Amino acid sequence: MKQLTPAELSTWLGDPRREKPLLLDVREPWEFERARIEPATLMPMGEVPTRIGELDAAREVVAICHHGSRSMQVAMFLEKQGFKRVHNLAGGIDAWSRTIDPAVALY
Repeated sequence: MKQLTPAELSTWLGDPRREKPLLLDVREPWEFERARIEPATLMPMGEVPTRIGELDAAREVVAICHHGSRSMQVAMFLEKQGFKRVHNLAGGIDAWSRTIDPAVALY
């Protein structure tokens, strides 16, 4: 699993030549409603094991949470399930808000 900084993810998302990753937001619904990176997909951490079939193992996945701990756990879980292209957003949505997009609410 690779750690991505908010700046690296921003560059990736802004590059029209690169396929966009699945932004897998593993926070709770209330957190997702408060702040998110569009076009993230919400799949709370506790639901990932039962919903893993909804994910494409061949696609690049960037796991996102509040500060990067839950998403790191999910990224490691996905790797153990055979996902080869998994990344974790270091610092989570909090770091994204502070360094890339101040319009994304802090909480």
